[in-house]
Amino acid sequence: MPDPADHERTVREAFTKQASDYAERSVLSDPEKIGRLIRATEPSSKARVLDVATGPGHVAFGFAAVCDEVVGVDITRAPLEIATERNQQRSSANIHFGQADAGNLPFATASFDIVVCRLAFHHLENPSLVLREMARVCRTGGTVAVADIVVSEFPERASYQNRFERLRDPSHVRALQRSELLALVTEQGIEITDVRSGTVVQNVAQWLDLAQTPEPRADTVRKLIEADAKHDLSGTRPFSEDGELYFTHRTAIVVGRRVRSESGTTE
Repeated sequence: MPDPADHERTVREAFTKQASDYAERSVLSDPEKIGRLIRATEPSSKARVLDVATGPGHVAFGFAAVCDEVVGVDITRAPLEIATERNQQRSSANIHFGQADAGNLPFATASFDIVVCRLAFHHLENPSLVLREMARVCRTGGTVAVADIVVSEFPERASYQNRFERLRDPSHVRALQRSELLALVTEQGIEITDVRSGTVVQNVAQWLDLAQTPEPRADTVRKLIEADAKHDLSGTRPFSEDGELYFTHRTAIVVGRRVRSESGTTE
């Protein structure tokens, strides 16, 4: 059985070397997509928000513009340093960043009104544990939201995509099927109130460069995606345009209301 400490080390290494690029030029920084997630949670101006796996803080800063207090946590120090520096430049008094394990959040039960996690679940070895922690620290009646890439509902097609995703970035564990994500959310006493689907078209060369994927792994990834373009193996619909190779990430935002407390009662 894989050692969780080994995977944690892999995640830290991956996001330490990728920190600057993910802060500046990845889908993480797309303001339209960040705004879409924030709007989906329907935040009150008085809300206390927790952003799990905050990275360089893009989602946290988005919430800080509309909510009273925001806390962003991540397991990796490098992106947190970027987030902290940006926060100092902005002089935002209502946002705080700290290092924490998403599977063991250092917060009291029911201490947040909104708990979110964006584009991190495919890096988790135990997403159910992280969702349980997210639900625990959310007050009953509060909002929990998860946004991530999702894969085909057909296992073989899902496995094909996850194969080239892992080759590109070893910190990738497994992108979930949308049905799996919905089931995990419901199991934690969260009543789903909204599900929003989307897509992100990825330029393969830029996507590989962002993860700093070494050759020959990058070449293997390109060949897998080229085969996918010919034989429709994953549902990511690869295509070529002007000599460049592209594919499509499918995404989902799942939003729910925390209706079951730690004692098992509902509101």
